Amino acid sequence: MTPEERLAQLGIELPEAPAPAAAYVPVVRSGPLLFTAGQVATGPDGLVATGKVGAEVDVDAAVACARQCAVNVLAQLKAALGELALVRRVVKLTVFVASSPDFTDQHIVANGASELVGEVFGDAGRHARSAVGTAALPLDSPVEVEAVVEVDESGRPSHR
Repeated sequence: MTPEERLAQLGIELPEAPAPAAAYVPVVRSGPLLFTAGQVATGPDGLVATGKVGAEVDVDAAVACARQCAVNVLAQLKAALGELALVRRVVKLTVFVASSPDFTDQHIVANGASELVGEVFGDAGRHARSAVGTAALPLDSPVEVEAVVEVDESGRPSHR
């Protein structure tokens, strides 16, 4: 089953890849690796939530934000590659969580992104990860996610 078929099974339709909000490109390729810019939790109606996790945003809402960030990462990858089946392996996710000073469950929030990537790519979605608490994120998004993935340089999709 392809990653796109898995997304369809999950009821997820990838949006158009979000345009950069500043002076950067959304994806950079270096050899077999693609590096995405950080993706915030925007959906069709704008940010899914705003504020700090542990203050204005509860853990469940933050997990949903991390999942939406991962959807946006996948949209960037699809825009860059044409099809997600060219992803050989998700190497690493970095999840930034705008946190109140006493919040220490960034790793739980990050699971929203990690679990979606695992559902979409199966074993190839198992990745290293950092979950980082920060004072603020762009647009007051509670979560931002960036990814490093390895792609098949032959251009032949590897169906999983």
